[in-house]
Amino acid sequence: MTTITEFNQLFGTSKPIIGMIHLKPLPGSPVYDGEGLRKVIDHALDEAGKLIEGGVDGVQVENYNDPSYFPDVAAPETVSSLSIVAHEVHKAFPDTPMGICLLADPIASIAVAHSSGAKFVRATVFTEASVDVSGLAIRRPHEILRYRKFLDPSIRIFADVHIKHSAPLAMRPIEESAYDAAYFLADSVIISGKHTGFETPLEDLKKVRGVLPNYPIMVGSGMNKVNAGKIFEVASGAFVGSTFKVDGDSYKSVDSERVKEFMKVIKEIRKR
Repeated sequence: MTTITEFNQLFGTSKPIIGMIHLKPLPGSPVYDGEGLRKVIDHALDEAGKLIEGGVDGVQVENYNDPSYFPDVAAPETVSSLSIVAHEVHKAFPDTPMGICLLADPIASIAVAHSSGAKFVRATVFTEASVDVSGLAIRRPHEILRYRKFLDPSIRIFADVHIKHSAPLAMRPIEESAYDAAYFLADSVIISGKHTGFETPLEDLKKVRGVLPNYPIMVGSGMNKVNAGKIFEVASGAFVGSTFKVDGDSYKSVDSERVKEFMKVIKEIRKR
């Protein structure tokens, strides 16, 4: 299993913060405006710039504004569009570790990561079947791992456990599900609240830490300046989206000052 030390080396720090780049609707999305990728790229670069200037340790490019998401295999227009945008982000900010989350297709995410220069993917469903808002998501870790081995073994897989906006087809204790994801070679597990922006239950993090004492556990939602200290007594890193946005609204743009204020808190936490 991946150790916390190995995980930290990817970002060059302990308790890394990954800022979310929520893309504008991509071609094929029900809410796509039909005007091509120029505005999508410009917005992504602006968001990335504000996040990186504010001090985040990594960024993740995600088709967040493409509801509803593919529960199994993403469409070619989504894969190609996300690849183009992510490539532009990496070209502009080559020194910042970048991740990919193509909802909700981890194999396509690996392909996009390899072609764009990303270092990791977020697999929202990795082990276990899940009843997702888009339908039944049945992931097969053996296929995901073999595809990574074939295309690019260096890409890290950060795997959600009991992913938000969904429920396991067969409910199991979260610590058992997390242990299985780690056992099946995920490089980190992600524990979240029930929905985007909802606080991750501290008790869930403690349960998972109890069975994975030296393994990277990330927080996938709801971290803010107030709860970061307690969460980082247990967690190893975090994805942060809503907290960085204007008014804390996930659908709005990144607020530079909110990023800087949050990262000041994180730097103090790291000194403890």
